[in-house]
Amino acid sequence: LEQKLTSILRVMEQNGIKIDKPYFEKLGSEMAKEIKQTEEKVYKRANKEFNISSTQQLSVVLFEDLGISPRRLKKTPKGVISTASPELEKIQHEHPIVKSILIYRELKKLYTTYVKPLPTMADENDRLHTHFDQLGAATGRISSSDPNLQNIPNQGEWGKRIRKGFIAEKGFQLVSFDYSQIELRIASHMSGDKKMKEFFDAGADIHQMTAAEVFSIDKSEVTDQMRFRAKALNFGVLYGMGARGFALSAGIPIGEAEDFIENYFVRFPQIHEYMENMKEFAREHGYVETMFGRKRYIPEIGSTTPQLRAAAERMAINHPIQGSAADIMKMAMVSVGEKIGV
Repeated sequence: LEQKLTSILRVMEQNGIKIDKPYFEKLGSEMAKEIKQTEEKVYKRANKEFNISSTQQLSVVLFEDLGISPRRLKKTPKGVISTASPELEKIQHEHPIVKSILIYRELKKLYTTYVKPLPTMADENDRLHTHFDQLGAATGRISSSDPNLQNIPNQGEWGKRIRKGFIAEKGFQLVSFDYSQIELRIASHMSGDKKMKEFFDAGADIHQMTAAEVFSIDKSEVTDQMRFRAKALNFGVLYGMGARGFALSAGIPIGEAEDFIENYFVRFPQIHEYMENMKEFAREHGYVETMFGRKRYIPEIGSTTPQLRAAAERMAINHPIQGSAADIMKMAMVSVGEKIGV
């Protein structure tokens, strides 16, 4: 499979993808203006100017000048209160400055990572040539670098606007193909969970049906919030997410998260069984594998360090699912490549 894919990726790299340089120039000007305005908003809320990118200065403004409580935040290895974005998200409702800082960081990141550098990296035909590493991730997923074109955000206004700067050559079209809920489908197949398979066979909205099951209500009664929680857990389960992680992603108290997970496994017992079986298999054999035999060795599964062992258990649950999805995607790429004569 990997040998067949190599030549296809090589053609993709050589062809590249066209960008609209004038569009990026205009977008860059608008973004720079937005960054400046957000910066001014931060200064106004801090009652002074400071270097927002300096963690030290930011820490002083947030926890000393403005008196925001850091009790829920993690500390760095040096014992300093962390001002990393995932930590600031926990306190974003405690003062309006925090939300402004998060917006400022996101804008700066998009501006310096994509909007400014991408036009300078394009060739004389305005085409970008990324490098695809077909074994860049342990799961077998393809990764992209120089530039990385795989992690341009799809959510949010600015991410969508950046994506609009990628265009088709004259006489061509850009089309998108997607496997609907591929990892959840693989999870239901590998675990053999009857209920989940029934939902997929019926073409139902898997997150709505999961919410209806867990809350023991009719699907017509499922609210958007209920569906959101079910979706967070459906995907969280694939990554071995615990109650704490689920509580954070769904924005609910930890007690509620624990009850939700318990109900989930009562309704989908074979999913839970699959998770336990994978952990046991990894402990016994030292590896797990995809449906097609792509192995991932996990020596940390026997570690006496709880954090290492927990991370290894998450890998044991996730690799067969995510890795199988990567294998299927690669098979499809090879098949399409053969059909169009690449």
